[in-house]
Amino acid sequence: MNMFSVGFQTLLYKEMLRFWKVATQTVLAPVLTAMLYLLIFGHVLEGHVNVRGVNYTAFLIPGLVMMSVLQNSFANSSSSLIQSKITGNLVFILLPPLSHWEILSAYVLASVVRGLTVGAGVFIATVWFAKLSFSAPLWILAFALLGAAILGTMGVIAGIWAEKFDQLAAFQNFLIMPATFLSGVFYSIHSLPPFWLTVSHFNPFFYMIDGFRHGFFGQSDVSPWTSLAIVSAFFAVLAGIAINLLKRGYNLRH
Repeated sequence: MNMFSVGFQTLLYKEMLRFWKVATQTVLAPVLTAMLYLLIFGHVLEGHVNVRGVNYTAFLIPGLVMMSVLQNSFANSSSSLIQSKITGNLVFILLPPLSHWEILSAYVLASVVRGLTVGAGVFIATVWFAKLSFSAPLWILAFALLGAAILGTMGVIAGIWAEKFDQLAAFQNFLIMPATFLSGVFYSIHSLPPFWLTVSHFNPFFYMIDGFRHGFFGQSDVSPWTSLAIVSAFFAVLAGIAINLLKRGYNLRH
């Protein structure tokens, strides 16, 4: 017996095809953006910044890869839902006998695929600029998957909550972007003043990026096991919220 319903498989296929059809915009453009970050920050700070014995360009690359994974995972599910709501075709997802878990899983899995595809593209494009080690590949994979799943789930929540593109843009500009940029992508949090160092420990994005970077260099600002526990708990909370919103039909059924 097939454990995945035809409806789930169809929705997953539709979500993956949706971003792949415009790969120039959804995959190549984010890779180019990450390349520009690397060229600008790497050129300016290489030779001036050294993080725990790691040259700055090598330190920066995993952060850029993970940032791209997170941002594009969020963009995939959030943009799909808001477009479906505005164009009125969301009804074709709500009417079939799909469980709430199947709907959430299809959106999140498609977001994970897009996030990892963009992340792989950024890595391939930037790895030539510095010599990287792979101290613990399983940590790299674990945090990449969890990070993409978390942002895919946040995208579902944002897409359900928002009723127009302006609200979705506000969610991204005032929550996702600041949390991502203030998570240690471009710096080690131990270079911050005590107050901001404490604040950074309340940012779950920091644990995603710090754990991911640990997989490359074998060193991090906090234990990867601590990061894994926090990130996993954060994912469980978000998944619970998303399922609750889907069950209630919040902003989905009128």
